[in-house]
Amino acid sequence: MFRNARRKNRVGEAQANVAHHYDLNGALYEFFLDRDRQYSCAYFAHPGDSLETAQENKKRRIAAKLLLEPGMRVLDIGSGWGGLALHLAKTAQVEVVGVTLSKEQLADSQARAKAAGLDGKVSFELLDYREQTGVFDRIVSVGMFEHVGMGRYDEFFEKLGELLSPDGVALLHSIGRKDPPGRTNAWITKYIFPGGYAPSLSETFAAAERSGLWVTDVEILRLHYAETLKAWNARFQANRARVAALFDERFCRMWEFYLQVSEVGFRRLGMMVFQMQLARDVAAVPLTRDYLARL
Repeated sequence: MFRNARRKNRVGEAQANVAHHYDLNGALYEFFLDRDRQYSCAYFAHPGDSLETAQENKKRRIAAKLLLEPGMRVLDIGSGWGGLALHLAKTAQVEVVGVTLSKEQLADSQARAKAAGLDGKVSFELLDYREQTGVFDRIVSVGMFEHVGMGRYDEFFEKLGELLSPDGVALLHSIGRKDPPGRTNAWITKYIFPGGYAPSLSETFAAAERSGLWVTDVEILRLHYAETLKAWNARFQANRARVAALFDERFCRMWEFYLQVSEVGFRRLGMMVFQMQLARDVAAVPLTRDYLARL
């Protein structure tokens, strides 16, 4: 009854939770992420893929599942450092609106869009997704659903349906668990992700069903995040002295424990990542998944 995952994550409260993790010194993330600073599960299509290659694979796979066409209007909920939005705008000739609750990520994303000459095609805003208005042809959310909070899933999918065009398609990429609903580790809650919770598929499907949206496809990525975390930890260890100079030894121990215990979670403790494709119209996506063969 009193699971720690019952945090409210109201508007404003959610921003404070995000700032705890994502508004640390931005240099930290350069020490262990790929060059594009993709802070979510990569896709290792082939043995030996580098972290950079695997993150590019992930972005291409998401783009394929979105079935993009030039001129479409796309909403990126939880846009991070802007890499996915910039990739979609550049490769698919779409217009993208990215929303984030991190001030550091917002500033960096805006600077990247301007430097790439894409600030006319991509815009970023400091905004809770619940306050977003308008209608979009496509909606994507990567690594944000874990911060929605238990008890807020109906609200999330209802908002998705409100923002999605009648023939639109959405793609949700999230950490999940193979087991029934559970709880977030107390140490992770206190030190790493306040307000965070990885949902079970049963929780997620039930909320999607109540929203009236079609779940048109689901893919389970099992060990891809374990491999991603392994690569992140290796890079963190290679830059450990620089992280200690930026923060301190206590922070280094905390962060390496977070990376290592998370890898164990994805290898041995039932954690995984799912990609859920959704639509309002049953005919919004092709009858087959042949579009993935074009990756």
